Amino acid sequence: MPVTGSFNAIALRRRLLRFVLRQQKCYYKGLFVSLAFWDFPSRFSPARFSLPWAIYGGHAERESVWKIPLSFNAGNDVYMALSSEKSLRSWIAPGIEGGTLPLLPGGRAMSWTNDVARACILQLNRPLYLSLRGGAWELLELSGVEPGDAAQPLPVHAQIPPIHPAQFGDPQFRGTHGLRYNYVTGAMANGIASEAVVEAMARAGGLGFFGAAGLSPERVERALKHLAASLGSLPYGFNLIHSPNEASHELAIADLYLAHGLHLVEASAYLDLTLAIVKYRVAGIHRDAAGRIVAPNRVVAKISRVEVATRFLSPPPEALLDELLRQGHITPEQKELARQIPMAEDLTAEADSGGHTDNRPAIALLPTIMALRDRLQQRFDYATPPRVGLAGGISTPASALAAFSMGAAFIMTGTVNQACVESGSSDLVRQMLAEAGQADVAMAPAADMFEMGVEVQVLKRGTMFSMRGARLYELYRSCGSLEEIPAAERAKLEKQFFRATLEETWQSTRAFFLERDPRQVTLAEADPKHKMALLFRSYLGQASRWANAGDASRKIDFQVWCGPAMGAFNEWVKGSFLEAPGERRIATVARNILFGAAVLQRAHLLRLQDVPVPHDLFTIVPKRAEELEELFA
Repeated sequence: MPVTGSFNAIALRRRLLRFVLRQQKCYYKGLFVSLAFWDFPSRFSPARFSLPWAIYGGHAERESVWKIPLSFNAGNDVYMALSSEKSLRSWIAPGIEGGTLPLLPGGRAMSWTNDVARACILQLNRPLYLSLRGGAWELLELSGVEPGDAAQPLPVHAQIPPIHPAQFGDPQFRGTHGLRYNYVTGAMANGIASEAVVEAMARAGGLGFFGAAGLSPERVERALKHLAASLGSLPYGFNLIHSPNEASHELAIADLYLAHGLHLVEASAYLDLTLAIVKYRVAGIHRDAAGRIVAPNRVVAKISRVEVATRFLSPPPEALLDELLRQGHITPEQKELARQIPMAEDLTAEADSGGHTDNRPAIALLPTIMALRDRLQQRFDYATPPRVGLAGGISTPASALAAFSMGAAFIMTGTVNQACVESGSSDLVRQMLAEAGQADVAMAPAADMFEMGVEVQVLKRGTMFSMRGARLYELYRSCGSLEEIPAAERAKLEKQFFRATLEETWQSTRAFFLERDPRQVTLAEADPKHKMALLFRSYLGQASRWANAGDASRKIDFQVWCGPAMGAFNEWVKGSFLEAPGERRIATVARNILFGAAVLQRAHLLRLQDVPVPHDLFTIVPKRAEELEELFA
């Protein structure tokens, strides 16, 4: 009488892999299992694979063997039926001591040549079984022979499962945000992460954030309306950046998101939590019919420091909740619910990235933040443990696989997206980025946090922005006002930096802030040093806009946010169609990175089992969109 049971596909996968990976040869106290089915994403139809859907197992000492057929319902739940035991005697191949190796129930073998290896490893959905006979590796192929038949059983010395790019990362992150892939594009400011970038990412199965930082509320609102109409229910988000010098602007953007029903933001550059980000996070919090806490607005917090990560992994600060309660934005009941959720359910550990960065090494940062997450989860016991992804330095298949192998729930790319045709940057900048090497980056003062000495990482090849920005900060530190700047330095600023007199530059700066934040003008007229800071910030801020507009007359002043990942990407794609800036598209780049990571994973798994793998398989050649469509099908 068969024993039946129903399992969710993900739960079954975890049970099987936990056992199989623990036992190098699938052997434990006489028990062995040979998997004819390893894993598949829930959206896949089992009929797409050629394998018999079964798990073979047995016990060497008892000379017993069983087959567990697998069947699937419409929801891809897995049903297992355990049949009666059958004799193992006909299965034991000569020379296999005690049946300690898993066996395939017959089939054929072919030589494991370099050409065969290349063809098989690139077929991501194909499980591979190999046998070592007479010192030579052979690829085993199932012929559909059932246990008990007269066919010669085939011993398996190495095997790898199907690996699809959709399997990388945390399935809960993918499910929560409605994604196909745990691949995210970061919100590069001033609209560099444009509407087109967000649209391309959403339609490719990933998640894109619009780069709202540095833009006016009117421009942000246009983007909100455009993406809502264009993408509908597809996933996307917007950026909310910490603006310590413009708290009212930060709050205005948060209110704009709430008014438009935007339920996902990327919080970036935060040094501490603000009323704006807390207000966004807890707005509309309630219990559902089952009594579970529901916070409609989600935050993906980009962090690189433990102290900032701690704030986002903790409930909202009591003082800010009290202020929201006092202002009437939340009720006492909502305040109590807010105490039971983290500020962010997802954190991006930002390593050595372009723009705002602390230049932390990814290999040290990610484990640190994950350990912190585990500690705080144990303390607060959230219903949903926060997830941790990785950004900074990710632009190749190898770096993506490294991130996922370290446990990243998702990966986030940045600079490489600016180099794509959909970005809000210019063709001139895209060409500059295509020529960049890994060392062609430098740190420069940040326009939004200039007075605090905060820096951003920028491209230094082909531009003098980093040096000129550093000179402005030196003058700000050494002089109390514009009038104290030495005459020679003043002349250089007017001729080379601003291309106008300082008085003319101040008048245009004043007009800008009267529209954006009049309070800054009031402060500047009362404080000469603040006036100098605003004027210097005008150069830093415009340098990014000159770059985005492709103003060739200002190329020497371009501020182009860039990390060393850009050089790594250029080195990877050299000699391929992606070397040309005009060929770089968001979805094509993303899919090549993910496909390459899956190929590398399969190659590494074989190499770990001493199977020879052609060296060139570890150098992934980018493929065109039409090839990727077939490979991803």
